[in-house]
Amino acid sequence: MKLGALTERAGVACASGNDIDVTGFAIDHRKVAPGTVFGAFRGLEFNAEEVIPQAIAAGAVAVVTRPDVIVDGAVHITSDEPRRAFAQLAAGFFMPVPEIIVAVTGTNGKTSTVEMTRQIWRMCGERAASIGTLGVTTPDESVSTGLTTPDIVTFLSNMSGLAREGVTHIAYEASSHGLSQFRNHGLPVIAAAFTNFSRDHLDYHADMNEYFAAKMRLFSEVLSEGAAAIIWDGGDNSEWTRRAVEHAVSSNLRVLLVGKVGSEHPAFLRLVDRKTTQLGQVLEVEHDGVHRTIKLPLIGEYQAANALVSAGLAIATGSDAAQVFDAVSRLQPVRGRIERAVISPAGAPVYVDYAHTPDALAAAIAALRPHVARGQGGRLITVFGAGGDRDPGKRGAMGEAASDQSDIVIITDDNPRGESPAAIRADIMRGAAASAREIGDRRDAIREAIALAGAHDIVLVAGKGHEQGQIIGSGDTMRILPFDDVTVARECAAEQASGVPS
Repeated sequence: MKLGALTERAGVACASGNDIDVTGFAIDHRKVAPGTVFGAFRGLEFNAEEVIPQAIAAGAVAVVTRPDVIVDGAVHITSDEPRRAFAQLAAGFFMPVPEIIVAVTGTNGKTSTVEMTRQIWRMCGERAASIGTLGVTTPDESVSTGLTTPDIVTFLSNMSGLAREGVTHIAYEASSHGLSQFRNHGLPVIAAAFTNFSRDHLDYHADMNEYFAAKMRLFSEVLSEGAAAIIWDGGDNSEWTRRAVEHAVSSNLRVLLVGKVGSEHPAFLRLVDRKTTQLGQVLEVEHDGVHRTIKLPLIGEYQAANALVSAGLAIATGSDAAQVFDAVSRLQPVRGRIERAVISPAGAPVYVDYAHTPDALAAAIAALRPHVARGQGGRLITVFGAGGDRDPGKRGAMGEAASDQSDIVIITDDNPRGESPAAIRADIMRGAAASAREIGDRRDAIREAIALAGAHDIVLVAGKGHEQGQIIGSGDTMRILPFDDVTVARECAAEQASGVPS
C-alpha cells in the first residue's frame, strides 16, 4: 500500500513520501524489514526513540514519533500522541477485518464476557472469535495464548487474519493499559460493554479517576458515534455506573442498560429475579416487553451479570433475541473462572478462579457461598495470595474480603515477582482475621485446604485462574515455574485418595 493512501485514510499529516510502498508495521526495531513503518514510542522500561537509526538501517521507510525527535533517512510522521497516529495508520494496512467487532472493558468480568459473547454468537450460527486474557479463541475452539490486550501490530494482524479465515464476529477485551496506550484504536467497533469498576492497577494509574478515565477512552475514542454502549447496572446506584452512563451519553452513544437497573434510564435487558440451584441458577429477565426464564448452567451472581451483558452485546449487534437467550442457557464455563477443578475424595468440590482484586475475590466467595451446605456444618475454605510488583494497597483489603465470608482462610503465594513473598503475605495478613493461616508454598496451601475439606465443604483457590506458571523474581532473575491451580488441585486430591504424596 502507498504511504499517502494510509495517511489520508487515517487523517494523519505527512509532508512527503506519499508514493512510498509500505510492506508492514513494527514497534520493535528488531522486526523491521524493508518497507516498514516504525512506531518509536517512549515506554516505562524502554525508549524506542533511541533505536530509530537501527530501524531505518533495517529498512524502515517512515517513523511515527513525537515532533521534537530527530529522524534522518526516513519520512518523519509526527504527532503529540504518536501511539494513536500509529494505530490509525496500521488499521488501514491490516485489512480486511471482521464485520462485527465489539469490545468489553471493566475491572472484572472482561474475559468471561468476551468468551460468552463468542459462545452465544457461535450458537446463533455465526463464525465468531474472541481475543483477551485467554488468548485468541477461534470458531473451532482452538486457543493461542497472549496478553489481555496485545500490542497494536499483533492485535490488528490477528483481526485481519481471523477475517481472512472467515470470522465475521469478534469480541475483544479492552484493558485500561491497552486503552491508555492506544492498542485498541483504528477499528470500526460497533458496540462495547462496561462490566463494573473497582480498585486495580494502581501501580500503573495514579488514582481511581485516572484508571476510570482510561476505561472511558473506549466510549469516547474507540467507538463510533451512535454505537451501542452496553452498561451493567446492578441497581445499587453505583457512582461508577452513573459516570459511565454520563460518559456514554456525552459521547453520543446509544446507552443500553443491562441488569437490575436502578437509574432513570430505561432497561434494555432487565434482571427481574435470580434463584440459585445446585448446579447453576434460574434467571427471570425482561427484554423488549417479553419476560423469559433462563436456566443458566453457571454459579454465581457475577456470572449471571457476565452472561446478560454478553446477551446484550449479541442482541445489540443484530442477533435474534430468542436465539440469544436459548444460547445463554447452554453457556459453558470459562477457563479459570469459577471452574470446578475436582471433587475431593471426601466429596468437597474445589473451584479455581482468577479473582485477584478485593471486589473480585468477594464476588467469587459470594458466588460459592449459597452452595455450601450450611445446615450440615459446611464450610467455605479460601486459598489465595497477591501478586508482587503490583498495587500493594489492595492486599489488606483482599485479606479482609476473604475473612468476611470464608470459614477458613489460607494465605499463600501468588506471583511474587521481584518482591519478598513473606512481605506480600504479611500485607495480606494485616487485613485478614486472626484465624487466617499462612502457608507460603502454593501447592502445600492447596493440599492443606483439600485435606481440611469435608463432604459438605467447598474449596476456592483464587488469584491465578487459567495461568500456567508462577512468576518468581524480576528482570534478569525472573523465572516462570510451571504451575496450574487446576492441575495441582487434581494432583492433591489424587494424593489424598491414594495416601501417597505426589
